[in-house]
Amino acid sequence: MPPRHPRLPLSLLSLGLALHCPHVLAEDSVLLAPLQVSDTYANDGYQARQAAVGGFQPAPLLDTPASISVFSQQLLEDRQVRQLSEVLQSDASVGESYAPIGYYENFNVRGLELNAASSYRINGQTIAGEQNVALENKQQVELLKGLSGLQSGVSEPGGLINYVTKRAEDVRSVTVSTNEQGERYLATDLGGWFGSERQFGLRANLAHEDIRSYVDHADGKRDFASLAFDWQINPDATLQLDAEYQHREQRSVPGYQLLGGSEVPHGIDPDDRLAYQHWAKPVQNDSLNLGGRFEYRFNEAWAGTLSASRSKVVIDDYSSFAWGSSEGAFFGSNGDYDIYDFRSPDDTRRTDEAQAILNGHFDALGVGHELTVGTSAQRRTLDQRPSYMEWVGTGNIHTGAPAFDPSDKPVRSSERRLDSRQYGLFVSDRISFNEHWQTVLGAREVRLDEKTWNEEGISGRHTRQYELLPNAALIYKPQPDTTVYASYAKGLSAGGTAPWFAENSFEILAPTTSHQLELGLKHDWQGLSFSAALFQIRQAYQYARPDGAGHFNYVQQGQQKNTGLELGASGWVTSNLQLQASAAAIRARVQNSGTDAYEGHQAINVPRFRAALQAEYTLPVPGLALLGGARYSASKYASQAGNVEVGGYTVFDVGSRYRTRIGGYDTVLRLTVDNVFDKRYWRDVGDYLGDNYLFQGAPRTARLSASVSF
Repeated sequence: MPPRHPRLPLSLLSLGLALHCPHVLAEDSVLLAPLQVSDTYANDGYQARQAAVGGFQPAPLLDTPASISVFSQQLLEDRQVRQLSEVLQSDASVGESYAPIGYYENFNVRGLELNAASSYRINGQTIAGEQNVALENKQQVELLKGLSGLQSGVSEPGGLINYVTKRAEDVRSVTVSTNEQGERYLATDLGGWFGSERQFGLRANLAHEDIRSYVDHADGKRDFASLAFDWQINPDATLQLDAEYQHREQRSVPGYQLLGGSEVPHGIDPDDRLAYQHWAKPVQNDSLNLGGRFEYRFNEAWAGTLSASRSKVVIDDYSSFAWGSSEGAFFGSNGDYDIYDFRSPDDTRRTDEAQAILNGHFDALGVGHELTVGTSAQRRTLDQRPSYMEWVGTGNIHTGAPAFDPSDKPVRSSERRLDSRQYGLFVSDRISFNEHWQTVLGAREVRLDEKTWNEEGISGRHTRQYELLPNAALIYKPQPDTTVYASYAKGLSAGGTAPWFAENSFEILAPTTSHQLELGLKHDWQGLSFSAALFQIRQAYQYARPDGAGHFNYVQQGQQKNTGLELGASGWVTSNLQLQASAAAIRARVQNSGTDAYEGHQAINVPRFRAALQAEYTLPVPGLALLGGARYSASKYASQAGNVEVGGYTVFDVGSRYRTRIGGYDTVLRLTVDNVFDKRYWRDVGDYLGDNYLFQGAPRTARLSASVSF
């Protein structure tokens, strides 16, 4: 478990002072790596030209036969985002899927849930996703929509999220921020190149946040520190190292449930916190992410890469939790709910990964080849204490919760619940027949060795599985700025975990396969990039199947088939106006599940249509720009049976950015107001571990910040 009060921040502050010394940053040095590293993710406003999430190396989006969204550093800064949910709301294909305040977030993409164990990466290396990854040291956030079996092996078919860290550059800045609740935020960004030939680069980011939530009794705090190291060993060899640590603690906010199992709560104040008890503690999350990457260029045609990473998350959860009532696994018809003393300390999740890649280009048999071959190994472990959820009393959504005494039942010791080892061999070849036609053929052979244990420490499932995951795409470029593609992919996903109320409670099921077909179009026109994708994804359906006698069994039966159309545009409309816009229409259906009520209608928490827009307009006043955004969602079902629906909504955001000089220093002032009309809506109505929850969207929220560069 990472230390509660690490010394890492003090070390990074010392490092920042060293970077500030004039003799370290000599003016007569030779530029080597900085240009190469920076060019990979050049800042072009909201428009992105490259991403790494669609393959094994950064590649032009126009030539990548996949649907990818990139959220640039400028967009992250102008939106003043702190969490991934604030980033991804800019893409219409994404919705929240159990993302309560004070807890780690999760999402659905193309109507399918991501998995914390496999759907999140930093610099292409898998991390434990049970954390709210800090954004202070991120250059951009990349979202691959759809299957990623070739790139990552075991992963969810909805998509893959990759965080790209900032690399070394000469920068010294301080940012302070607050909101109407009195939040206090301070962040520093320090970096530079040094050495006899400026071959060494460092980038340090520090942040402290006193979290002030709009929800009563849901405040918290956060401390973050990161360090990035770049070494241009020689013209052909580079080494990159990254380390980041975050301690976050905040009282979690339980979600609502349907009243009587069939009615959406009404007249709810988003400031109210359910089930508040004074003895409940903030959820504490300590995360450590380490990564290293060595790249060597053998010649002009061939290069090799070695990478390794470790990600560890420790969660301490002592909460007062609202769940169910005397009427069943939902709130009572009159708004009553049961209050539980929930405890899950030392919930430890760790992912270790190593990968070796060789890539190059050559001509053979009259066609050009861009070949990538590699191997990878990953180990993922989960250590938890047996479940602890003790009833202590009853509250009501309208009248609140009286004070109750906590349970006196002891918490049992931690046990290994999962040990999953994954090995992969992969190959991908982009074959260019001429200037118009290309094909990408690839496959990954996955060997999975996975063991599970139940809460009593008794050995359960032991899966040994080999799976070939093919990936193929045909690309047609009628002209250099236009790409049309058709692709097929097969994926392998981790099995779900049975909910506590099922007959096979907490059982972790075996992995499942999924398949995707996609047709896409991409076009660059002047300063804009356009994209369209038509897709179909089929995945095994996992759910708690009712037996009609009040019992449930968590099974894999039938399939969920999602068919949809995505449209996107980003870049400069005029010299003063830039935008990022998207729209998604999705038809999500469950088939052959064995439960008729769950079939024949749209899947839970998946609206049929969503749209999102972010825009910036530069005014004639020097340094001043107006910011704005809008998010629309159609109605969606809040139950698997499709008998309860929450209404659609449209939310508008406004803001401004002003660049000036104060005291001789470059300064940027930002003001954002989200949900400017204070709209009430249900942002997330999905299920989690078999239970259905409803979470309200945030009310009108304003944030003000100032960034000063020294």
